[in-house]
Amino acid sequence: MDKFIVSARKYRPQTFDTVVGQQHITTTLKNAIKNNQLAHAFLFCGPRGVGKTTCARILAKTINCENLQPDGEACNHCNSCKSFNEGTSLNIHELDAASNNSVDDIRTLVEQVRFMPQAGKYKVYIVDEVHMLSSAAFNAFLKTLEEPPPYAIFILATTEKHKIIPTILSRCQIFDFKRITTNDTVEHLEEIIKKEDIKAEKSALQIIAQKSEGCMRDALSILDKIVSFTNGEVNYQNTLEHLNILDDDYYFKLLDNLLQQDVGEAMLLYDEINSKGFEGDMVLNGFAEFIRNLLVSKNPKAAALLEVVEGMQERYTSKAEQVSMSYLVSALNILNDFEINYKMARNKRLHVELALIKLNYLQQALELVSDNGSVIKKKRVDAPVIQKIKNIPTESIKPVTESKLFIKEQPATAKAEEKQIAQPTLNSVNETSPKYNLPKSKNGESLLETLRKKISSEYNIEEVKDAEALHISRLKEVWNNYANNLESQPNKHSTVQTFRTAKLQVEADNFFTITVHALTQQKFIEQEKTMLCDFIQQAFNNRSINFKILVEAGKQEEIPIHLTLNSRQKFERIAERYPLVRELKNRLNLDLDY
Repeated sequence: MDKFIVSARKYRPQTFDTVVGQQHITTTLKNAIKNNQLAHAFLFCGPRGVGKTTCARILAKTINCENLQPDGEACNHCNSCKSFNEGTSLNIHELDAASNNSVDDIRTLVEQVRFMPQAGKYKVYIVDEVHMLSSAAFNAFLKTLEEPPPYAIFILATTEKHKIIPTILSRCQIFDFKRITTNDTVEHLEEIIKKEDIKAEKSALQIIAQKSEGCMRDALSILDKIVSFTNGEVNYQNTLEHLNILDDDYYFKLLDNLLQQDVGEAMLLYDEINSKGFEGDMVLNGFAEFIRNLLVSKNPKAAALLEVVEGMQERYTSKAEQVSMSYLVSALNILNDFEINYKMARNKRLHVELALIKLNYLQQALELVSDNGSVIKKKRVDAPVIQKIKNIPTESIKPVTESKLFIKEQPATAKAEEKQIAQPTLNSVNETSPKYNLPKSKNGESLLETLRKKISSEYNIEEVKDAEALHISRLKEVWNNYANNLESQPNKHSTVQTFRTAKLQVEADNFFTITVHALTQQKFIEQEKTMLCDFIQQAFNNRSINFKILVEAGKQEEIPIHLTLNSRQKFERIAERYPLVRELKNRLNLDLDY
């Protein structure tokens, strides 16, 4: 019985032409070999299982080939190629950086670089998973990587390019490998099943290619498992069963139930799916992907993004025509939210059933209406609303005069309260003002006189006063009044003196400055700023008045010397004045904590 070799190793490409899905890289490498323009360091980066290490080995074999082909491929017949294929070549050295990531491992590698190859032109060093090297190992590798001997070539491979330090990246020629497409994977699998004499349906191979997600090594491993499971006959059903994939038929049935708002059938169908061992998050994810495919199928230009098995495209297209765009987009949002919150749900089954219930009534909750040629989404509200506002026609609103009067209740009857009876304006009003024509009553009296006669016994009618601009004499008078009020308060002597000596300067109609002699005086006034500002604003009937406190430029305040010394300086100062203190410290052998 021959020893079994997995397909990923048995059918590993041996030439550049046999590499699948990386033509942009293999063509570049072959041209570089033909034109003798090889770089001294390469960095192969990309997803797992796409051919990074394979291309590195093919490059190492090709540049040492004794009978290089005109197209830049190795001959596979010379001694160098045979030794390489058999794994006995001394010109290639592979290092797994995941397990040999220390600085000593890199130093050992650097020491080997000094020795010339015994046969062939180049010694090739392949460092796989190079992002796992420590920072010290990277630094030890820098000089050799930048200026290696002419016979040494380094090929670094990684799946996480962002973890490599920039100094390494700048020394390498970088090649980005891409994921292998589904069609390329299917074609490669078809070639292998022909060589292995395996019966397989193309739809099954498409399922395997989709499950591998662009990784050829995973696709070949899955194929080996299914062949062993099915005894050499790979079909659509046993592939779904082996890969634990839910058939699209279930999703089509589930969507039909939801569109018909038959929540009972939808729950029974999910129970059937759950009994087959499919987890809830897998159902949510699969249904979301199904909705996404329907969304793609609605646009002919996006049909290329539809990755389904052969023969299912027409079914998706016909179903997409029956479902509105708004339903698909809203369903996709709901499924995405429920999938995100699935892990936090305690009752997983109930969580999925709630998603189905919400999707069941989604069509009832949404409606598309046309609004001036644009499509908008509205939500139906069956429950009572809290408040409704009805617009009043502007014709029914009568204009209001600009006069402003206030009725103030007498303090004896109740707390003082202002009631505005007309539209307010910024300017004050009185009955003699030529700017305003106050309404007249029937007997020719003004509104102000009529109001005074009617309600003067209960209310005081006051006129709104104009805002007064700042004036230096008036400001000093208000300032002194505030200082006089402070004298009656305890512990305000210093503050009062500061107010007496401060200099006032009016800068604008609503702004003035206060100049004091020291910072302490500035602090005193700042403590009174809120009350002072309100006092001045009320005196001038102007809420826009503000001020700024300035400190007069002059000599700096003297600071006591004991406040400027640190702990050590204070001790030295005391010891100089009292020598016995230092003698006590020395005799007791004290260590002072400065």
